[in-house]
Amino acid sequence: MNLEDHVGDIIRKARAMSGVSARAAAGAAGISERDLAELEATGRAVRKPDYHRLARLIGVDGVKLEQVAAGWAPAGQDLARWREFRCLTTTDGGMAVNCYLVWDPATREAALFDTGWSAEPIVKEISEHQLELCHVFITHSHEDHVAALAAIRQRFPRAVAHSGSSGAPLNERLRPGETIALGGLRVSPRDTPGHAPDGTTYVVENWPAGAPPVAMVGDAIFAGSIGRGNQSWELARSKVREHILSLPADTLICPGHGPLTTVAEERAHNPFF
Repeated sequence: MNLEDHVGDIIRKARAMSGVSARAAAGAAGISERDLAELEATGRAVRKPDYHRLARLIGVDGVKLEQVAAGWAPAGQDLARWREFRCLTTTDGGMAVNCYLVWDPATREAALFDTGWSAEPIVKEISEHQLELCHVFITHSHEDHVAALAAIRQRFPRAVAHSGSSGAPLNERLRPGETIALGGLRVSPRDTPGHAPDGTTYVVENWPAGAPPVAMVGDAIFAGSIGRGNQSWELARSKVREHILSLPADTLICPGHGPLTTVAEERAHNPFF
């Protein structure tokens, strides 16, 4: 799977974050404004920019930015370590979004993290594995992450819906420090606003055979990038540092878009950190 953000997306987001004009960025990079526009739009450079000078101006790490430009991607993960885990991707209008299903192997109790665009693959997976959907956790309320929520709630009316806000149509607002048991698994929320006011990361721990924690992060962080700072860029970055990159290095990061990654990969390669 390709990265959610190519190098041009990262530069564009970092310019917005830092309030740097296209003219100033192009000057630092040693390219024309037209070439910068092409780079930001496509991720392809007509002439090689000076990524390090540009990175200093827009507030990201130059070495990591150049790594992304050169084709870095997170190493593929052996998801067999988390046997009762599925990433389900649905697409609408060219926009792909991930949601995640996990369950306890003994009790068959399941939890869904976001819904994506369509309930169909979720219902199919639950039926195939004979699961009981007990909880739906919403990372944030943007449409692509909750589009199938009404259909899921109609199909599984006993499932309790949780989010970082108390707005309808959700049942419960989870607060930091709370933990929900899913058979032997444990789910705990962490506040990660910045992209959205209700942004919440859910950490799933206590996996069989000692598998590392799994963090369902929504759009707080992507492999090699972050979500737009719709609420606050600085808040978004600080919350990712505090509540996601502070997790154990082998924690599996499950973003709302793009490939899965790990805390170690993002510490080493994400230009925003």
